[in-house]
Amino acid sequence: MIAKRIDALRKEMRQRNIDMYIVPTSDFHESEYVGDYFKARKYITGFTGSAGTAVITLEEAGLWTDGRYFIQAKKELSNTPVTLYPMGEEGVPTVQEYIVQNLKEGGCLGFDGRVVNAKDGSAYEKIALDKQGTIQAGQDLVGLIWKGRPDLPKRPAYILEGLYAGESTQGKQQRLREKMKEQNASIHILTSLYDIAWLFNIRGDDIPHVPVALSFAAVTMEESFWFVHEEALDGSLRDYCCQNNITLRPYEAIYDYAAQIPEGEAVLLDQAIVNYRILHSLPKGVKTIQAPNPTEWMKSIKNETEISNIRNAHVKDGVAFTKFMYWLKTNIGKIEITEISASDYLESCRRAQDLFVGLSFDTISAYGANAAMMHYTATPDSNAPLEPQGFLLVDSGGHYLDGSTDITRTIALGSLTTEEKFHFTTVCRSNLNLAAARFLYGCSGLNLDILSRGPLWDLSLDYKCGTGHGIGYLLNVHEGPNGFRWKMVPERNDSCILEEGMVTTDEPGLYLEGKYGIRTENELLCKKSVKNEYGQFMEFEAITYAPIDLDAILPEEMTAKERALLNHYHKTVYEKLSPFLTEEEAAWLAEYTRAI
Repeated sequence: MIAKRIDALRKEMRQRNIDMYIVPTSDFHESEYVGDYFKARKYITGFTGSAGTAVITLEEAGLWTDGRYFIQAKKELSNTPVTLYPMGEEGVPTVQEYIVQNLKEGGCLGFDGRVVNAKDGSAYEKIALDKQGTIQAGQDLVGLIWKGRPDLPKRPAYILEGLYAGESTQGKQQRLREKMKEQNASIHILTSLYDIAWLFNIRGDDIPHVPVALSFAAVTMEESFWFVHEEALDGSLRDYCCQNNITLRPYEAIYDYAAQIPEGEAVLLDQAIVNYRILHSLPKGVKTIQAPNPTEWMKSIKNETEISNIRNAHVKDGVAFTKFMYWLKTNIGKIEITEISASDYLESCRRAQDLFVGLSFDTISAYGANAAMMHYTATPDSNAPLEPQGFLLVDSGGHYLDGSTDITRTIALGSLTTEEKFHFTTVCRSNLNLAAARFLYGCSGLNLDILSRGPLWDLSLDYKCGTGHGIGYLLNVHEGPNGFRWKMVPERNDSCILEEGMVTTDEPGLYLEGKYGIRTENELLCKKSVKNEYGQFMEFEAITYAPIDLDAILPEEMTAKERALLNHYHKTVYEKLSPFLTEEEAAWLAEYTRAI
């Protein structure tokens, strides 16, 4: 099937004299996760992961993805003509290096300029020009061969009320305009769906598990324009936009708007997010100011209302997860449970909670060796029955009107080997050490990541991903610009200074192919600590509440400080959750949060 699709794409390429065609994982907004309409890279390669870029030549086909997906991609591409290029591995060229090496002199490089960001598109254009070649960026060639392609989503959007948002859209727009003035910008083109949703206090349902509406925005010093599908709007939303000086325009009109901006205007945009076509729609006399969207940093710092709501959401989410863990622990080996049925039960626990909106991502419910694939998704074909031995890794989360959650627990289903317990304990130590950090203001996640990786690096072990990422408020669960990572990764914007009010995950892990995977994940709220002659110290508050499985802990492998940290965390978990549990569940939780 994949071979036939690639052959069909090559036929379209030959008709247009295109020698190489790029198919990224993106929509028109550079979203991390995309709706079915935009899954062109999945369609043409068969790889189902959420990140990756395909490059198709007339003779070869390649797929680039990161360390989260190496095992999965190797498996899914095994019977296709697509070659895996594991990003960041020794001797593996980057996408751009591959293009330089393989695009012939005078060749033509093609891509859909709506799904390639302006930064990458400009880099591709330079490569082609350096080879005396050309660019074709005006057509979606995969769309031409994709029979039965899903429709572009146009679901209803809705207003996020002030008791959840904590700040009006008028206040947010005014703050944005102040940032624009600092950049000497008269217009700001905004294409990030997350930033638009935050700025206008509007949510939607156009991407599974990401409550956003497909749209573009432009902000001037006097008004704002929202380019959105007619079908997404009802009367109350139209009135809301009118009251807040937001002018409505058709979704596709963003390109005409960009083309009609008068000469002399200064347009602020982030070329890593704004698509190539929008940038090239701007008249030559318009000045562009390249800078990150100010809204990205603004929305990462949660206000007091959001923080209070987020804490409430995590208590509810912790209750749901603890009920699930109790059910799983007490029923394993007694009734039939599979990866999917376990995931379904957990979802039912979340849906029973107040203000629940939906899952914040597809639940990863991975038993045994399946958990070595960091972003494994159980399917009817792979759905493993759970047995009373080994580990079940569950990475899951929920969207509530009062916040979004992301939690991972690795659960012992029965007997474990000494190695499994040792590795579980090491990952637990990694999680606790980062959560306990105290640091001077000015540090980023780059400074602190060693606290988490240290226990694993001591064993010459590692995990091929970042240690943590920012979390949006009823938005995407991977939010920049904050994160934990041991080195700079160009395509990741997650290394800013950690500010009070930022929420970042703490999720070290260990993934042994063919054996098992272990991850322990909590969310950390950054807070101010003491201030003295040395400066402002900062610290974290763990706001995720669920037991870390003591059945898999080797206390003797922990320091006295680490045991104290775990005991303190478990004491908090019990105090937060026990009032909302049945008598039997609370008794079980008391045992699983006992001091060690």
